Amino acid sequence: MRKFYKNLTFQVLLAITLGILIGAFYPAVGTAMKPLGDTFINMIKMVIAPIIFLTIVLGIGSMGNLKKVGRVGGKALLYFEIVTTFALIIGLFVANLTKPGVGFDRSLVQGGDISAYKKGAEEINWVDFVIHIVPSNVVKAFADGDILQVLFFSVLFGVGLTKMGSAGQSVIHFFEKLSKIFFNILAIVMKLAPIGAFGGMAYSIGKFGVSTLIPLAKLMLTVYATMFLFIFVVLNLIARAYGFSLWKYLVYIKEELLIVLGTSSSEAALPQIMRKLENFGCSKPVVGLVIPTGYSFNLDGTTIYLAMATIFLAQVFNVDLTFSQQAAIIFILMLTSKGAAAVTGGGFIVLASTLSALQVIPVEGLALLLGVDRFMSEARAITNLIGNGVATIVVAKSEKEFDYAKHEFVMNGGIIEPIEKTVTIVRQETEVVITTSERINREV
Repeated sequence: MRKFYKNLTFQVLLAITLGILIGAFYPAVGTAMKPLGDTFINMIKMVIAPIIFLTIVLGIGSMGNLKKVGRVGGKALLYFEIVTTFALIIGLFVANLTKPGVGFDRSLVQGGDISAYKKGAEEINWVDFVIHIVPSNVVKAFADGDILQVLFFSVLFGVGLTKMGSAGQSVIHFFEKLSKIFFNILAIVMKLAPIGAFGGMAYSIGKFGVSTLIPLAKLMLTVYATMFLFIFVVLNLIARAYGFSLWKYLVYIKEELLIVLGTSSSEAALPQIMRKLENFGCSKPVVGLVIPTGYSFNLDGTTIYLAMATIFLAQVFNVDLTFSQQAAIIFILMLTSKGAAAVTGGGFIVLASTLSALQVIPVEGLALLLGVDRFMSEARAITNLIGNGVATIVVAKSEKEFDYAKHEFVMNGGIIEPIEKTVTIVRQETEVVITTSERINREV
């Protein structure tokens, strides 16, 4: 039996706990731990672009049918729009019901500099967003780790490779070996996850302090509760409708969830979640298309937070939003939350652009949220990660690109690793052949 202290889940949990204690009792030391978290995230980002490129290209190459590629992409985008719109509506409804900003004393929270976010908000527009998707320099797109641009180039490369027919098989074989190299690098990097989680959590607590949370505790609790309900009600209903257990899936990706919790970054788990979803039963083409696209267009946690933060600030400044104004919030956020993928700065820039467009809530109110935003980013990132995983499984099942035998094997404790040798699994006198690019490395 494997010793529990060698388990990655235990190590990350212990690291997060130590990070909280160091940050709370020794703030200066906790703040100094920032390089540990940043270095780990940089190491993950180092392999994100090539892994996305190789996964998409190999996925399209193995799918072969370009019409099916288009259908998978179309289904994914339709699902993203429906679910994120629903998330926006839920966020607005709960914020109006609980009223976290009513009676809030603005003097309790020290304001911060929001000039950078206001400037970024002015840069968001659909023309720039569309132009940004197409890279002017492919090498720069990979160097910057721009997911949208890498996704666009990868799809074109995959389509071009498919058109070569059998002549492109040598390239596919080479990319398969290259993909294994990058996943081996990722396996090495993941051993450092506890250090990254420790550094990220120690910095957050040390920099912003637990005392920062007290004035905004009601907002934080409301946001966390809303995302909890969204996951275990909305996403759970979707999971049941498509015949899989959300709880079992969450247990399966527990290590990735803890890494996101410690680092406050969903990107820290992106390459690993792609591998996990393939092992879960989703085909490589679906994973390669849905996950990278979802990281820009399917941000359930972010949209919930943006909707609730907008209503919170309206309540703080005693702005009584009408039904039509709240409907406008939904429409604006549906656009700006997608356009933000082209702008560095994230949710705060989207929120600034939304407030600027409404012109009824002071943009300066963002300063009230600066200190607490870091602590809510964990909830956003975790919800985004879970939402994209569910979306991938839904699209895979609807396209009949889900390997049930592989799924059953993994759910029963089977281990899948990328090795050259293909084996046949025999379980309970029933022969099950696993026919995937990944090979089973375990005798049952």
